[in-house]
Amino acid sequence: MTGIAAFFVGLAFALGLGLGGMTQPARVLGFLDVAGDWDPSLALVMAGAIGVYGTAFPFVLRRRRPLLAAAFQVPTRRDVDGRLVTGALVFGVGWGLAGLCPGPALAALASGDLRAVIFVAAMLSGMAAHRLAEHRAAAAAARTHAPSAGAGVGRSHDA
Repeated sequence: MTGIAAFFVGLAFALGLGLGGMTQPARVLGFLDVAGDWDPSLALVMAGAIGVYGTAFPFVLRRRRPLLAAAFQVPTRRDVDGRLVTGALVFGVGWGLAGLCPGPALAALASGDLRAVIFVAAMLSGMAAHRLAEHRAAAAAARTHAPSAGAGVGRSHDA
């Protein structure tokens, strides 16, 4: 049931992005061009989303639990660290260069736009590279903190 609900919510999101023109990189780049021919349409889409969220979310949180999950998944961290800032900078640079971010890029795949296909392929490659780097860093940290194999297990240099 949650998969079906996720599908329809994603479909509504994609339709909203498409209807608002947010799958067109020129719209995003026009929004970011504040010193030139600025296009405020992205700000209007954001304002609409924030309005819906701001109005509905307090009512949703009054429920004991979501309709299709055991508990709400609300972030609890409020700190800003170097990792968050770095991620935000990389995201912003990618967004500004390509005119796409993940949601609109996935929605734009339906149009068959080659730029969206390349963007999504690059995005997935970046996600895989990040996951691999995280995995290797965790493995290296585990090796550093773990006792060495064979330490104190009857080795002798006297032989």
